[in-house]
Amino acid sequence: MTKAELVNSISERLGLERNEVQSTVEAFMEEVKGSLEKGENVYLRGFGSFIIKERAEKTGRNISKNTSIIIPAHNIPAFKPAKTFVDSVKDKVKVS
Repeated sequence: MTKAELVNSISERLGLERNEVQSTVEAFMEEVKGSLEKGENVYLRGFGSFIIKERAEKTGRNISKNTSIIIPAHNIPAFKPAKTFVDSVKDKVKVS
């Protein structure tokens, strides 16, 4: 599902204007992004958590030059779904 499809779905479900829903969805995404950029995790009970994960320093390979490079430690954003969300998906989406 794309952002446009999400906006259309919410708009139809709630009977709101697409522009209002799009502004709300974009504001939500900006708030989550801003919180993570400040180092704050975002917890949504029953849905999941947007968290910051630390990646340790590691050695990588530049295959084209056949040399080793050091990849420094860094933080990345991640999403961890809530247990109830995971269980719901497991029950409703069958393995093909």
